[in-house]
Amino acid sequence: MERLAMPVNIPSFVFTMLACTVVGAPTMADMSHGTVRSDTTVTSTILEKPVSYALYLPPGYDTDSRSYPVIYLMHGGGTGAPFDWFSLAGADTVFDRLIEEGMVPPFIAIAPDGRRDAANEVATYFMNDADGAHNWEDMFLQEFVPLMEVRYRAMSSSKSRGLLGISMGGHAAIAYTLRYPDVFAGSVSLSGAFRTAEQITALNQPAYESRYGKAWGEGLEGDARLNEAWANSDLPQVVAETDAAGFRRVPRIFIDVGADDPFFEGNADLHLDLKTAGIRHRFMVREGGHNWPYWRSGLEEAVVHLGKIFTRDYGE
Repeated sequence: MERLAMPVNIPSFVFTMLACTVVGAPTMADMSHGTVRSDTTVTSTILEKPVSYALYLPPGYDTDSRSYPVIYLMHGGGTGAPFDWFSLAGADTVFDRLIEEGMVPPFIAIAPDGRRDAANEVATYFMNDADGAHNWEDMFLQEFVPLMEVRYRAMSSSKSRGLLGISMGGHAAIAYTLRYPDVFAGSVSLSGAFRTAEQITALNQPAYESRYGKAWGEGLEGDARLNEAWANSDLPQVVAETDAAGFRRVPRIFIDVGADDPFFEGNADLHLDLKTAGIRHRFMVREGGHNWPYWRSGLEEAVVHLGKIFTRDYGE
């Protein structure tokens, strides 16, 4: 994850919990709670190893037989991990409240592990490696998503699959929606790690290798980094190749970035590219940087956005 030094702040979800004590609002004791699991795995033939994931099942899951839409939670790079959504963002508390208040339909949330290995010295960016040695994207699309829809009562319709990512995960969320519009209904990026071509070529070598070396090719410098592998994941180019017709009626993409985020330029450029291409989307700039306080404060709006896509509240 592209992390900056963070001041010590009281998590925003704590204030959310306190706010529930006002007259007429459901308290934590009144609310039904979902189930969170952190130690579940699947075995991947493509990666030839187990892939762990964190899981949220909505209130009532164990007592009914209905199927649910799914939000895939994509974590950040660096030290980012699947359970961050629950340990650092308090996502289950937010999910419970939004479901209780009827702001979103009940849903399942699954956070797959996008780390390469325990050391995670080189990011995956949830992409395939340039040399095909570690194809995380193939694993996710061909193995992980289908298995989740068998293992849990997840709807198998493309209109019931959403993506929500932070930083590195935000990049993946938007990229997957644009490249696989018949697989995912929509996505939200919180502080997506979108770099311009100029920023990519200017990265010092250690920074490039730890972020993109495996995905685009190791040892590349300057303009040599802007190769075919880079082009396949460079969102401005992905936008240019996207059929805008499937994105005109509903804002399937939501980009939320802080005014002080080091990725602000890349996010703003992506917004303009989407606008030029006629791809309907939402673009929000708020005060804040690239950190958990910002992501916590944006979580509710992000989930509500996906809930509207699931329920067709955007008027599809």
